Amino acid sequence: MNTSRFANIVAWLATVVFGGGGLWALIGPQSFYESVALFEPYNQHFLQDIGAFQIGLASILVLALLDTTADALSIALLGGGIASIAHTVSHVVGRDLGGTPETDIPTLAILGGLMLAAGVLRRSARVQ
Repeated sequence: MNTSRFANIVAWLATVVFGGGGLWALIGPQSFYESVALFEPYNQHFLQDIGAFQIGLASILVLALLDTTADALSIALLGGGIASIAHTVSHVVGRDLGGTPETDIPTLAILGGLMLAAGVLRRSARVQ
């Protein structure tokens, strides 16, 4: 097996693990806690944030696997933007769990949107 094929297989495996685990932690934090992450005390917000960042890791891998012509910064911006939007979702779902939702949610959403826009613009500029 050549090194490129090995790297692709590992990247797809990691995508499934990070993506699946991330979605599970974000959508079903109690179930994820009871099945995988039994570290006391249970903290719904923390588990959902972990899920958001795992989704970001999976998205970076998928972007790199599907678009081998993209540069590292555009992939990082897009993956980070996806993670930030997922993090925003975590804060919206857990807005009654503490923090300062009135500033956290718009800040995370704006940052995520800016990162996605910058990633798309950088990617499209390099394609032309």
